[in-house]
Amino acid sequence: MKRALAIVDRAALPALVLVVALHMLFLLSFLVISLVAMGRAQAEDVPACTGTDMLAALEKRDPGLAARIGAEAAATLNGKGLLWRIDKPGHEPSFLFGTMHMTDPRVVSLTPAAEQAFDAAATVVIETTEILDPAKMMAGLMREPDLTMFTDGTTLMSRLSPQDAAIVADALQARGIPPESVSKMKPWMLAAMVTLPACELARKASGAPILDIKLAEDAQAAGKKLEGLETVADQLRAMASLPIDFHMKGLVQTLKLGDRIDDITETMIVLYKNGDTGMFWPLFRAVLPDDDDDEAGYAAFEEAMITARNKVMADRAEPILARGNAFIAVGAMHLPGPKGLIELLRRQGFTATSVD
Repeated sequence: MKRALAIVDRAALPALVLVVALHMLFLLSFLVISLVAMGRAQAEDVPACTGTDMLAALEKRDPGLAARIGAEAAATLNGKGLLWRIDKPGHEPSFLFGTMHMTDPRVVSLTPAAEQAFDAAATVVIETTEILDPAKMMAGLMREPDLTMFTDGTTLMSRLSPQDAAIVADALQARGIPPESVSKMKPWMLAAMVTLPACELARKASGAPILDIKLAEDAQAAGKKLEGLETVADQLRAMASLPIDFHMKGLVQTLKLGDRIDDITETMIVLYKNGDTGMFWPLFRAVLPDDDDDEAGYAAFEEAMITARNKVMADRAEPILARGNAFIAVGAMHLPGPKGLIELLRRQGFTATSVD
């Protein structure tokens, strides 16, 4: 398919959605630190980031395709802007802010409007506050070990064909990860270890907080009330609800992407900084091969990881917004679309207005 080849050489959709998921899931961002960064020297130098913006390259190589992607993004409901003012008669105004769960300096630097809204808020809300108490979080995960590990006697490699098992083993060895050390790990956990660029992983290993944690820590330091919308288990159950074959295929194809993963990450950061939340999925759908199974897998992913979680977040945000003067920060991809958080809040009777 020519349009797939134009971006990432026919990389299948499961690989891309897993890479994207790593930037969506607050919990997995922490687990990367726990599983990979432990034991690394805190003073380790941070390597330079090497990814390139795929959309900018596409605009030069195939301006027609880039224009079609841009038109689809422009038609996405609420697809522009990271900061939204939330109003309702009789309620003090609040703000909804889209985040990206990364430590990149471009991401953790708030715009003046977002900083002003954060400073003025009495309550700060992030996806899950459990991540701020690692001991409590890990204890919770131990109560449901099947969310992170194979507990049925099988292993990661035993669920792969010999050819795919060799691909995974070689890719892990190249990253300095002994395959036997992760043999019981669920594929989405392993994906968390291999999809982040070296520069991002090194920053996390040295203690740099992702944007959401920085907001939470700043809120606590300022004496603000801190709340969450999900639990640790909520997020992993969403991942675990997807077919295991989808995850296994995605892991293999993610490893095949190699350094091109860095390009996906860089592209997401550029789109994020531009507030182009409606561009994420149109761009990545453009690499969808002619594979009905992949398309079905994407639909399941969208339902479990975005749509269902949006409804939970909206329901749990409603009483917080009713109190007013809150700053609610969630992954930016939860904001746009007819089933996005902005539209769900409007259905609750709130007015949502883009601020920046």
